[in-house]
Amino acid sequence: MNRPLTNCTISGFPETVLPDFSAVASSIRYQSKTLGIKVESQQDSEDKSAASFQFQTLHTTPVTCDITRWNDNKPAAVTENIMQARCGLMSVHGRASGKPQSLGINYISTLTATLALQGVIAASIGQLRGAQISNINVSMASSALMSMGQYIAGATTSDAPEKLFPDLIGSEIHPPFKSKDGIVFELETLNAEIWKKFWTEAGVSLPLVSNGWKSFWQRYAKAVSPLPEELSRTLSNLTYQQISQICVRTGMAICPVRSIDDRADDIDSRHVWHQGPWEFLFHSRFDSAFSNRATNHLPLSGLTIIESCRRIQGPLAGHLLSLLGANVIRIEPPGGDPLRGMPPIANGCSARFDALNHLKDVREIDIKSTSGQKEIKELIRHADVFLHNWMPGKAVLLNLDYDDLASINPSLIYAYAGGWSTDSAEHVSSNTMPGTDFMAQAYSGIAHKIAKASGSQGGSLFTVLDVLGGVIAAQGVCIALLNRCINNVGAKVTSSLMSAATLLCVEDFQNLYEQPNVKSSKKSIINAVFPTKHEKIAIECHSLDAARKLAVILNITTDPGTIDFHQQLSNLFLAKTAQEWVEFFEQEDIPAGVVIEDLSKLQTIPYLQRDLCSGSYTKINSPWSFQ
Repeated sequence: MNRPLTNCTISGFPETVLPDFSAVASSIRYQSKTLGIKVESQQDSEDKSAASFQFQTLHTTPVTCDITRWNDNKPAAVTENIMQARCGLMSVHGRASGKPQSLGINYISTLTATLALQGVIAASIGQLRGAQISNINVSMASSALMSMGQYIAGATTSDAPEKLFPDLIGSEIHPPFKSKDGIVFELETLNAEIWKKFWTEAGVSLPLVSNGWKSFWQRYAKAVSPLPEELSRTLSNLTYQQISQICVRTGMAICPVRSIDDRADDIDSRHVWHQGPWEFLFHSRFDSAFSNRATNHLPLSGLTIIESCRRIQGPLAGHLLSLLGANVIRIEPPGGDPLRGMPPIANGCSARFDALNHLKDVREIDIKSTSGQKEIKELIRHADVFLHNWMPGKAVLLNLDYDDLASINPSLIYAYAGGWSTDSAEHVSSNTMPGTDFMAQAYSGIAHKIAKASGSQGGSLFTVLDVLGGVIAAQGVCIALLNRCINNVGAKVTSSLMSAATLLCVEDFQNLYEQPNVKSSKKSIINAVFPTKHEKIAIECHSLDAARKLAVILNITTDPGTIDFHQQLSNLFLAKTAQEWVEFFEQEDIPAGVVIEDLSKLQTIPYLQRDLCSGSYTKINSPWSFQ
């Protein structure tokens, strides 16, 4: 098992941190361990506004990372769920069910931890290439907004912005489905003809099948998928076996929504948990010293990335690397990526597409042709990184596998951002299914975990794993680049939606495998969304003491956590607006936030201004600041 950063150290990490940062700290410790980084803790800091640490290699000076709640140092206490409410994630997840609600997982905290580590690793790469970087800052708010970039783009285009509010569009008829024998499952195809064959064989009329396809296909972009009721009703009259047989005959993929326990029993699960989200394969040392110098203040400036990716995971990875200063050359098919035309449009291009790709140079190349493959190899000869998210086995067929390209450029970092754990089609049984976000949610146990927290049937139509998968893919590239700077070795780095899912469930696997070093999170006493006189408020009390404090300041005598207590809160909150309540609770240091349902309002919130950039649509600024 590779530990590529065994000679690196994290120091200054407090033994204990505020509850606001506890999940962030836990994820940093886990990721550091899997990378071989030594973590040296120290006495608790008196600074309650940030969680800070220093990262150092044997060849660089310490890089200090400050993790804050907000970029303007707004002092109000937050929790994972309050951040999801204030930055709109709760609203996007709730579109499908018709009400804003938490994902029920430490999603923003995990993103923040991953971006923090990625930032200090990138800064160290910058130092080794001549950049003067000693400090970085990452906030939980900037991490949350980064994850929402596509959705915010769609909601803020100057021409025909999307109005996808949970209260307006929610529908109970959406994936996943439930069979007659009670099995909840996902269906997946990226082909309209397969969709048509499956439903017509199941007995659904063609007009309804056609109506359902557009909604089903666009669920990746809109986080909502209202389907004709007939589709769900038809499958509810068939057993899972009968549905599976139709899938076999028509080419539709099917996957039951499995639990974390199911996933833990898989033969590769414990290995993935021990290994961390990345798999590294290092090439032999190359002779010439790595001398590519940084060309500006950003740590990856002067480096060249060749990207051949579609949809979300891979393009987001390339976008993050461009935000770190790299020159990203994006390969698109002749005529351009068809997703450029997906509404809503801003300045002639899909706002959603542009949000992930506007910083890249584009080369149109037919990768299936011999001349196209030759052109890519010529680009690779002078590149630092090749990044793709092709289907398993496709790289071999195109003669663009790791061995093919490493023979041209031994210093190359070859990054594969897949759906499953490997790009070898025959290695893992799940590779026979499309490696998409919703299939990976179902297979990994994440969908089941979100369903338990949300009271829903399955996972989220927010692309939970595509986004985190893109972040860890970019992070894997940075780790391999740092190792290359220090040891003169190229590498192949593989990450996947499945490994992203594992990262989100570290504590669950910790408990299941009885490892003693990671503390599990306790369930909050109060964690709910309430209507108010105007807008909704989210409030969370981690501990019984916090809940009792809430009861005292609201003059409620009922025991916290009971149904009566919840009902009294509901009645009280109707007396004031959500903003008035939030201002009141901030004075008492109780985590609360106005639930942002209209994403276009984010750009009007003062403490988010530094994270956003207005224009033909609202872009998300870099989650990192370097000094």
